[in-house]
Amino acid sequence: MTEYPDLRERVLEANLALVRAGLVVLTFGNASAVDRAAGVFGIKPSGIPYDRLTPADIAVVELATGAVVGTGTRPSSDTPTHLALYRAWRGVGGIAHTHSAFATSWAQARREIPCFGTTHADHFDGAVPVTRALTPAEIAGEYEHETGEVIIETFAALEREPLDMPAVLVASHGPFTWGASADEAVENAVALEAVAASAYRSLALAGELGPIPAELLRKHFSRKHGTAAYYGQPS
Repeated sequence: MTEYPDLRERVLEANLALVRAGLVVLTFGNASAVDRAAGVFGIKPSGIPYDRLTPADIAVVELATGAVVGTGTRPSSDTPTHLALYRAWRGVGGIAHTHSAFATSWAQARREIPCFGTTHADHFDGAVPVTRALTPAEIAGEYEHETGEVIIETFAALEREPLDMPAVLVASHGPFTWGASADEAVENAVALEAVAASAYRSLALAGELGPIPAELLRKHFSRKHGTAAYYGQPS
């Protein structure tokens, strides 16, 4: 019997959801979910096409050691990035990484995504940050681990909590999103691509453009998030 069947199913569904949303092509990108009680996380295997994925293909990795559980598939090459984030941010339950077109364009331009309007403010509390570029030594060393570390460094410097801003652009690379679950991580990846596209088109139309007024940002974000939220139905 395959170990961690529920975890594997959740990770499979998160990865397939990225495909349905049009955020990945070929074998690009990956999603993962953590089981903190068991001390493991599941992640897409490296190089296997999404249309061939099964629950048994999902790689399971120990949080403490980074070792693959059992003799299963080789995990995504981005596994050390996910591992670094799970170790640093205990509130994060799922992570998604894509090379979606518009968010990746902002990452390659090494530009944060400004909050130009209420669509952005409904989901992200201000500009989506971009990391610094990795140094030659970081690239030559444990590259994927250093990618995780530069994300953590970026949030520490900005004094942001990861669940308050569940997205980042890794300079010259692409977007990572996360959430309390893998489903939330995927939802945030979908939202990030939407606001990245809108921001790009806004600049194309308007040229120079300033961010949304702080009062309007706060109003729209607080309608959906926090103790004062009133969007949607009561739970």
